[in-house]
Amino acid sequence: MMMNAVPDPTRPQQRPPHYAVVGSGISGLAAAVELCQKFASCQVEVFDAASEPGGVLGTAAEGGFQIERSADNFITTLPWGVELCHRLDLADSLITTNPEARRAFVVHRGKLRPLPDGFQMLAPTRWLPLALTPLLSPLGKIRAAAEFFLPPRRDDADESMADFARRRLGREVYQRLVEPLVTAVYGADTEKLSLLATLSRFREMEKRHRSLIRAMRVQMAERRKRARAAGGDSARFAESGARYSMFVTLRRGLRQLIEALVDRLPAGTLHLATPVEAVAPANGQWRLIFRDGAEILVDGVVLAVPAHAASAMTRQYLPQLSAKLGRIEYTGSTILAAAYRREDVRHALDGSGCVVPAVEKSPILAISFSSRKYPHVAPAGTVLLRIFAGGARRPDLVEQDESRLQGLLLPEVERLLSIQGRPLRTWVFRWRAAMPQYAVGHLDLLQEIRRELAGFPGLGLAGNGYFGVGMPHCIRSGQLAAARVAGQASADEFAPPPAF
Repeated sequence: MMMNAVPDPTRPQQRPPHYAVVGSGISGLAAAVELCQKFASCQVEVFDAASEPGGVLGTAAEGGFQIERSADNFITTLPWGVELCHRLDLADSLITTNPEARRAFVVHRGKLRPLPDGFQMLAPTRWLPLALTPLLSPLGKIRAAAEFFLPPRRDDADESMADFARRRLGREVYQRLVEPLVTAVYGADTEKLSLLATLSRFREMEKRHRSLIRAMRVQMAERRKRARAAGGDSARFAESGARYSMFVTLRRGLRQLIEALVDRLPAGTLHLATPVEAVAPANGQWRLIFRDGAEILVDGVVLAVPAHAASAMTRQYLPQLSAKLGRIEYTGSTILAAAYRREDVRHALDGSGCVVPAVEKSPILAISFSSRKYPHVAPAGTVLLRIFAGGARRPDLVEQDESRLQGLLLPEVERLLSIQGRPLRTWVFRWRAAMPQYAVGHLDLLQEIRRELAGFPGLGLAGNGYFGVGMPHCIRSGQLAAARVAGQASADEFAPPPAF
């Protein structure tokens, strides 16, 4: 069914358009602010079932500690996060990671080993660190080096992250390096995770340069050339394995961004503890049906909620769209934060954290050395750690009660980091069905969703379920959805994520 949910701006005496945003996470708030700032004279209302805005983003403050509830920073090579901070006058509050903690570790046979310098998610920028690392056997290193000579795959078909990594770099590099790094970001089963929907730039590198090693050599040579031309000596720094210089946070935590977004909305815009049950097309407008039975009519609506929630809201009145949204699977995660006396932690903590390969059979996905990355988040003489568990690897851990979770995770952390004392205090944050799983074929599914949406102007989708899980992608998804419901849809909508 075709409709025109966007009021005709050429008609005289037309009332200002009325838009609704469902969801007050970072995507929904970005959409609402975009509508208010760029599309003048419109009325915007934001509805959320939660009792506070922010979605999974937020910062707890207790006893001098500043603990992020989920993400603790965002990447700067995608522009949308930094740009939004500038628009909100938050530029002076941006903080880069501690330069003394810009390396990461990988757990290998129960011990922390440095991630080979220059290894970037799926490929090395430098061969010598990979040749010297104890993370790989001699045969594993020889197999990785053979990548230089392997013929490229030139078709455009999708494949799993695991298949790609094994095909190019071998089983050991996949198990010991790629799998833990990718799982720490996506919380996904790498045997199912789509390469094209996540790190498509590596397929392009393979096709263009015939090998990842060749491609990374070319890229690093270009970076060194640009650094010399600029009169700087940043080339060596740019090769850091995890590239932590490219990540920033806000001085008061990411809640500062949420608060700034809310402050930019007109009074009365935000309606918390107000769950939306369904949305329905209504003669050129959209009808929102609330759980208490109330209804309102709006000219456009952004569903800035997980895809499974958007599927539930559209099931009765838009069943075909709902079915496609329901095909995007999600998993959950648990974060256990723990504070210790520094004197009780014997590990030097000379990095930002560690990732744990599945072959280690550990319940832990990763550990962030939060107070090393950002020293201001913990009082002097203390250490703040954040321990990640769950994901597709151990979904059962999301439902574990706090005492059992501590009993499972803390002994492992204390062994890895040689911690002698008990934690000063702990915090647990659970996120059920919050991490989308971009399965092989995800980009094809997005095209199906986009075609379905084409028949319903005035309806937009935003969030991490579509083209990127990081904060910048979520912000951008909200902005694109806002443009769509305001009648200015972009060709970028649901585009594959840019390389970072």
